[in-house]
Amino acid sequence: MPSDNNPNPEFNIKIADLFAGIGGIRLGFERAASKIDGLNLSCVFSSEWDKFAQKTYHANFGDTPVGDIRQINPASIPEFDILCAGFPCQPFSIAGISKKKSLNKPVGFDDKVQGNLFFNIAEIIRTKQPEAFFLENVKNLENHDKGRTFTIIQDSIEELGYSFNHKVVNAKYFVPQNRERVYMVGFRYPKIKFNFPEIPDLQPKLGKILVKKHDPKYILSDHLWQYLQGYAEKHRLKGNGFGFGLANINGCSRTLSARYYKDGSEILISRGEGKNPRRLTPRECARLQGFPDRIFGDKTNFKIPVSDTQAYKQFGNSVAVPVIERIADPLLKQVIDMGANSHFS
Repeated sequence: MPSDNNPNPEFNIKIADLFAGIGGIRLGFERAASKIDGLNLSCVFSSEWDKFAQKTYHANFGDTPVGDIRQINPASIPEFDILCAGFPCQPFSIAGISKKKSLNKPVGFDDKVQGNLFFNIAEIIRTKQPEAFFLENVKNLENHDKGRTFTIIQDSIEELGYSFNHKVVNAKYFVPQNRERVYMVGFRYPKIKFNFPEIPDLQPKLGKILVKKHDPKYILSDHLWQYLQGYAEKHRLKGNGFGFGLANINGCSRTLSARYYKDGSEILISRGEGKNPRRLTPRECARLQGFPDRIFGDKTNFKIPVSDTQAYKQFGNSVAVPVIERIADPLLKQVIDMGANSHFS
C-alpha cells in the first residue's frame, strides 16, 4: 500500500527485516522513505524468535514476525530489494564475551547458537540476491578476535559479489545516549561504494525526554541503593571504574542495555539530595532510542504492550531509530538510482 506521503509512487522498494526485535530498523527505513518523493517502501518479510518482541512488533506494525531464522528456507522468503538485519550481538560484545568466558561458553563464530547466525544472513543474500543490505552490530565486532571475526564477515559478503562498507556511528548526536554501533552497507554490484552521511550534532539532553510524573515503583529501594553504593565503593578502592551511573540530565546517558531490568544501575535519575534515585520508565527508554512519541511531534506513541521487564530488555536490545533513518536515506536513494541506471550491472 502506498504511504500517505506518496499516494502515487514512482518507485517501490521492498525490505526484509531479519532479527527484527521490535522493529527499530524497519521504523528507521519507513521514516526515511516517507520523506523521499515518489517512493513507496514495504516490508514483505520479518523474522524474530522472541515471543514478547513479536507481540510488540505486531502491536505497532500489524504483522507478526516468523520465528527462528534457522528454520526458514531462504527460497521461501518473498522477493525483496534490501536485506535489513540487526543480528545478535552477544557473542561479539565486550560484556557478552566476558559473561560467556566466565561460564566457559564459546564466543564469536565458535558459538553455534548465536555467533553463526550471520551465516544465515549470508545464505539468504546468496539465495535471494537483493539489491543491497544493511547490517547493525556492536562496535566491538570490528575488533573481536583481533579483527578475525569482522574479516570473516566482510570476506563472506564480498565472496557473494557484494560491496562492503562500514562505519561506527554514535547515537549521542541524535538521542541523549552514548551508544556506538557499527553499521554495514553493501550493494549487489561490487564497484558501488556507499558514502555514509554526515552526522549532525543535535546536542540532545536527557532531561528533555524525562516524564513529568512517574510511578513510585521506579524509585530504588533502600536495600538496592545501599547495595549499589557499596558495590561501587568496593571497586573504587580496587581502582576499577565499575558502579552505578547517575545520569547528567543536561547531557547524555550511558548505553542502555538489555540488563537494565535487573537494577537500572547504568542509568539512574537523581531525585535530589537525600533521596534514592530512580530508574528510567519504559516510555523514557523508548524515547532514549528515538521511537515515535508525541513529544517528538509524532501522531502517536510507540506501543508498549508488554511488562516492564520485557520492555527494558526490548529497548536495551534495540537500535537508535534516528541513526537508522539518517543512514537509510542515502541508501534508499542509491537503490533507486541503481534501478534507473543499468550501467551499474
